[in-house]
Amino acid sequence: MGAMADYYEILGVSRNADIEEIKRSYRRLARKYHPDVNKEPGAEERFKEINRAYEVLSDPEARARYDRFGEAAFTGIPGGGGYQDFGDIGGFADIFEQFFGGFAGSTTTGRRRSGPTRGDDLRLDLELEFREAITGGEKQIRLTHQETCSTCNGSGARPGTQPKVCPTCGGIGQIRRAARTPFGSFTQVSTCPACNGVGQVIDELCPTCGGRGFNQVTKKLKITIPPGVDNGTRLRVSGEGDAGARGGPPGDLYVYLSVKPDPHFRREGIHIYSEVKISYLQAILGCHIPVPTVDGQYDLKIPPGTQPGTEFRIEGRGVPRLGNSVSRGDHFVTVKVEIPTHISSEERELLEKLARIRHEKTSKHGIGDLFGGIFG
Repeated sequence: MGAMADYYEILGVSRNADIEEIKRSYRRLARKYHPDVNKEPGAEERFKEINRAYEVLSDPEARARYDRFGEAAFTGIPGGGGYQDFGDIGGFADIFEQFFGGFAGSTTTGRRRSGPTRGDDLRLDLELEFREAITGGEKQIRLTHQETCSTCNGSGARPGTQPKVCPTCGGIGQIRRAARTPFGSFTQVSTCPACNGVGQVIDELCPTCGGRGFNQVTKKLKITIPPGVDNGTRLRVSGEGDAGARGGPPGDLYVYLSVKPDPHFRREGIHIYSEVKISYLQAILGCHIPVPTVDGQYDLKIPPGTQPGTEFRIEGRGVPRLGNSVSRGDHFVTVKVEIPTHISSEERELLEKLARIRHEKTSKHGIGDLFGGIFG
């Protein structure tokens, strides 16, 4: 194929053609120019060009590179533009798989599946209390998964017997039949109906698992929650997924964590935020108040004259860093000052006296009445 050949022109489609249009055009041209069908001079070379163009334009990433850089984007790709056997021609394989269900040499249907296979991974969603996520610790969960049958050790056969090679497929797991088409003779490949593609049959089934090689088991399992986990943290418990088939290793269990909100605390990263209410007298005079934290009560000093909305920082009382529990965030406390809506006559008398004193003191400095506007 020449270096300046255009893949879109080769397939006879526009540059904005969708994948279905490209596939239809490819199949039509592949039938027309396949070397087993078309014996005209140049047909084989034309077929190679068609196949190469389809390889690129049927792959979204390859097509994007081609649209940007042209054929230069694929310089040096092994086999580029060359003739390939049927096992490597994905698009041409699709034609015959739709007609016959598969053909000899196809990499998607020619695999033997009788060997050990790894078990499936499992997912479990676990909700934690707010403080559990902060402190971590052990958590007991209830898990249902597949475990290798202890009676037959996963073989599926009655103890004392063994699975046998499938006599129908000879252990390959596939049945091959010759098929004649307008394009030549091909071998049709299908899953063996006798062994379902495993390549083995069992004459005497294990009485415990019924030949499956595994049993569904529900058990309790203790897992360790590290300090500092948050919503979306994923924990992997190795080997606690489903059992593998035919001696394969088990899968893993993935535990996805979510954290319940707390009525008193709010978390942002490794820091914790909360609010505390104090009276207007405490704000004016100052005091010490107990503040709840995830580690228990903390004696917080409120200095005299504290304003509403003031935020205090308690170092080291936040969330441990995940993977480094020695390092912790901080706890931030915002002060809310409560102003009473009703006061007794005695309180009013004292406040009015305080207001007069404050007024006399501030008037000397030209500041004005501080409390008169509030309580007068």
